[in-house]
Amino acid sequence: MDRLTNTVRPYAWGSTTLIPELLGTEPTGGPQAEMWMGAHPGAPSRLNRGGAGETALSEVIAADPEGELGAATVAKFGPRLPFLLKILAAGAPLSLQVHPNLAQAQEGYADEERRGVPIDAPHRNYKDANHKPELICALTPFDGLCGFRPPLEAAELLSGLEVDSLKPYVDLLHAHPEEAALREVLTAVLSADREQMAETVAEATAAAARLGGAYTPYATLAHHFPGDPGVIAAMLLNHVQLQPGEAMFLGAGVPHAYLSGLGVELMANSDNVLRCGLTPKHVDVPELLKVVRFEPSDPALIRPEGNGEEVYDTPIDEFRLSRFDLAPAGAPVPVPSATPQILLCTEGAPRLGELTLAPGESVFVSAGERTELSGSGTVFRATVVA
Repeated sequence: MDRLTNTVRPYAWGSTTLIPELLGTEPTGGPQAEMWMGAHPGAPSRLNRGGAGETALSEVIAADPEGELGAATVAKFGPRLPFLLKILAAGAPLSLQVHPNLAQAQEGYADEERRGVPIDAPHRNYKDANHKPELICALTPFDGLCGFRPPLEAAELLSGLEVDSLKPYVDLLHAHPEEAALREVLTAVLSADREQMAETVAEATAAAARLGGAYTPYATLAHHFPGDPGVIAAMLLNHVQLQPGEAMFLGAGVPHAYLSGLGVELMANSDNVLRCGLTPKHVDVPELLKVVRFEPSDPALIRPEGNGEEVYDTPIDEFRLSRFDLAPAGAPVPVPSATPQILLCTEGAPRLGELTLAPGESVFVSAGERTELSGSGTVFRATVVA
């Protein structure tokens, strides 16, 4: 097993304090948004195996895929670690976004490659040919948006603002079928004249600030993204508040945004994002409409199940997240060893074999390597279903 050295990404929306508080380090004064654990080429974790100096985990895996990942994982996902584990610290809202399914990603990537769209072009939608399902598990109270509200509920929310320019959207949301109504309203909001929409957002923002309550999150969004049509689009979505230990799965086509809080995020190893607003970046409305799933949904909060290793059940195989809550007087707990895994401490001082972990520290364990957890604390385990 190998203790990992990980990169913290300083995205502008990151909290300046949440990750330092977890790690027990002094804040830098700048945003610290995500700490990446895995073999993503953008910021692979590093390890020092045998005292030979630091090496990227991606290079270690590439040198011996079956030895590090196991034959079953390589056969199913290829010679790469198929997931990326993060600590995510949102101090401000992230963009409203959606991810393609696997077939859409493969088709979109091939099309942009065929048309010669540069991989780093700001209008490029598909950076790779993979899908990007995600799971976020709260470490602190965590606010987000996920999936569409029922249209009548969204209509009531918009109507309560008493903004004349929102009334056509309210009327559309009363139409049936529901999916067609949601599609038509999102299309209209994102395609509207930007100056006129900025005026609508300004009026809606003032009303939301005055009304408070259920409107408070949207006044906050408008503070960070004044005039952005994503503020209105966000009102079509469910507002979700996770408590520590609760998780939320975000499958393909589900519009979402993280608003605030600290969490453990696990995702398939992809960079494919189509944005719906709350961003100065490119929004490709026609492509977005191909990917979004417009059916209303009631986001199901996932709570871990099991004794010893508590599993967050998700419907995909590229990753599986589980949690060990270790009691001081408890017996050592064997860690399953058939698949590659990253173990992350978020509380206490648990021991993994001979290694003692502090909050924010993580370890890569190769497939087939046996170990056990002991001591006290909380450890998250990221692995695959092979």
